[in-house]
Amino acid sequence: MNTIYLDHAATTRVLPEAAQAALRVMTQDYGNPSSLHHLGVQAAKEVAGHRAEVAAALGCKPEEIYFTSCGTEGDNWAISLAVHLGRHKGKHIITTAVEHAAVLEPCKALELQGYEVTYLHPDATGHIRTEDLEAALRPDTVLVSMMLVNNETGAIQPVAEAAQVLKRHKSAALLHCDAVQGFLKLPFTPKGLGADLLTVSGHKIGGMKGVGALYIRSGLRAVPLLRGGGQEKGLRSGTEATPQIAAFAAACTAGHQALDQHREYLSGLKAYTLEKLQAEVPGLVVVSQGDAPHILAISLPGYPSQVVVRYLSDKGICLSSGSACHKGKASHVYASMNLSKAVRDGMLRISFGPENTREEIDALAEALHSATKELISMGR
Repeated sequence: MNTIYLDHAATTRVLPEAAQAALRVMTQDYGNPSSLHHLGVQAAKEVAGHRAEVAAALGCKPEEIYFTSCGTEGDNWAISLAVHLGRHKGKHIITTAVEHAAVLEPCKALELQGYEVTYLHPDATGHIRTEDLEAALRPDTVLVSMMLVNNETGAIQPVAEAAQVLKRHKSAALLHCDAVQGFLKLPFTPKGLGADLLTVSGHKIGGMKGVGALYIRSGLRAVPLLRGGGQEKGLRSGTEATPQIAAFAAACTAGHQALDQHREYLSGLKAYTLEKLQAEVPGLVVVSQGDAPHILAISLPGYPSQVVVRYLSDKGICLSSGSACHKGKASHVYASMNLSKAVRDGMLRISFGPENTREEIDALAEALHSATKELISMGR
C-alpha cells in the first residue's frame, strides 16, 4: 500500500541533501568542534558555515543565530529571556490563545510566579486583531509573543503590525515570534517583522528532528540557557549536534532556493483540494482556507475526527485532526474560534508538501466520500 502523506505541518521527510550532509558529518567529519586537533577545527569551521547558511535563509546575521534542539526549546528560551530582561520593568505578558503549547505552557508557568498574562482570542477565521493587542498593551508589558502561521488553521498572524503597535506606543516590551510553521513557507525576515526573538525548527522544512534555531536580535543582552563548556557563545553549552545542524543548514539552503516555486505550487494544490473536496464530499465544512499555502482546515461534522483519521490511515492516507502535540486531546485553537461542537469534533488538518500531487488529492476526496457512507454519523 502506497502512503499518501498530508501531514507536513507535523513533520517532513528528510531531504536527500540533508540526509547526505548528516551522514557525511556522522561518518567523516565527526570531530567535536571544541577539540583542538584538525578534525575538531574542521568541525568548528563547518558549524560556522552552517550557521551562515541558516542565517542566509532567515535573512539575518550569523551571529544572531543560536542552535537549539527544537522549536519548543527555542520558544521556552525566548520567553524566559524576555521576562529576565524585563524583570525590572513589569510582569505583564501578552500572547494569543492560538499559540503552540511551547508558548502557552511557559506562560502558564509564569502566571504561577506572579506574572499576569493576557491571551488574545482570534476572530471566527482564526486571526488575531491588532486592535485587541493595542487595547491589552500596558506600561508594565514586558513581552508580546505571537506566532507567524498557526499550525492548525494556517492563519497568518499580524506580527509586523504588532511590532508597529509596540513602536507607536514606545513600549519596552520585546516581541517574540514563533515562526516554526512560517519558515520557508512565506518570505519574511526577523527585521522585516520587527521581531526581537524568533524561533524556527529543522524537521518542519526537510531537516532532521532534534535541531532548531533561536534568532536573538543584535544588541539584546542574552543570558545563558545552559551553562557548561561555553558553546553557542556561552549561551547554550553542550556539544553541538553537528549532524543535525548540517542537515538543517542543507534543508535551509534548498528550501530558500525553492521558496517561490514551492509557494506557487502549494497554493495551486490547495485551491485544487478545496474545489475537489467541496464538490465530492457531502457535508464537508471548510473551517479555514489558511493564508499560508500549506495548511487547510476542514471538518466532517458528525464524524469524530479520530475515527476518520484512523479510517484514512487504513487506506494509506496520513493527515491529522490538528497539532500532533495534542495527541488526541481537544484543540485549544479550534475551541478559541467559537466553532460548534459538531464542527470541532470533526476537524481535520490537511498540510501539503511539494511532493504531493493532484492524484493524491483525488484519492483523499474518494476516501472522505467513502467515510461518509461507511462510518456511522454521530449527528450534526
